[in-house]
Amino acid sequence: MIGLSHIKVKIFLRDDIWRKIVGPGFREASHITRTLTLNWDNQSLLNLLVRRIASNVHICDFYGVVQDEVLKNAALQEAFFFKVFPKQVDVGPSKPSTIGWMLSRTADGTKRTAPRELVHLLLEARDEQLKRFQNGNSEPDDGLLFDKTAIRNALPAVSKVRFEQTLCAEYPALKPYLMSLEGEKTQQSIDSLAKLWKCGVVKAADTAEKLVETGFFEKRGSKDTPNFWVPFIYRDALSMVQGAAE
Repeated sequence: MIGLSHIKVKIFLRDDIWRKIVGPGFREASHITRTLTLNWDNQSLLNLLVRRIASNVHICDFYGVVQDEVLKNAALQEAFFFKVFPKQVDVGPSKPSTIGWMLSRTADGTKRTAPRELVHLLLEARDEQLKRFQNGNSEPDDGLLFDKTAIRNALPAVSKVRFEQTLCAEYPALKPYLMSLEGEKTQQSIDSLAKLWKCGVVKAADTAEKLVETGFFEKRGSKDTPNFWVPFIYRDALSMVQGAAE
């Protein structure tokens, strides 16, 4: 392909895959001379959702907004988002806004949200809302397109796909350890994992660290007594229970 001047090769790798490649050593890494790291912050992810919604002409007409104007202004994007979605999914003064809820529920153990899961959540929420209409439920209040229940009910499908088609598919050797957590508490210690996995604490600690690298666990606590917390994105897939294992 060198002779084709209008065709270039670009390789896109997630951080965890890149770490796996260079982990045992990669002598030819110096040959990679042009790189770009793609980062998705909260504003970028909100912009992504708004772009998806604003691409629908009928929605823009319904709310009286102009697509180009909204996409040029961050404040207008947030305002438009809350015309479509409720302020909160779980109501309360200490609870996050709906966009905060979406980002936290689709983040893995690295505390990062991939656009794929966020878009999937939006699509599932749409299907859930349509299902509610078909079942005779009333329309959301205040001219919203989505109610809290539809958004909340969308998460299990996203969790299942992320767990089965991404995590287990990419790390099949770890699947038995993951499946053994089905129905268990969302916070585990090395001792509780050793008991659950029927192995010594050294083996349990090593396996837990591997699951941290995959983003299944978020490591918390101190260096001497770490805890391993399962993010929301994986909980429904394994029917896990909120709380700490004894």
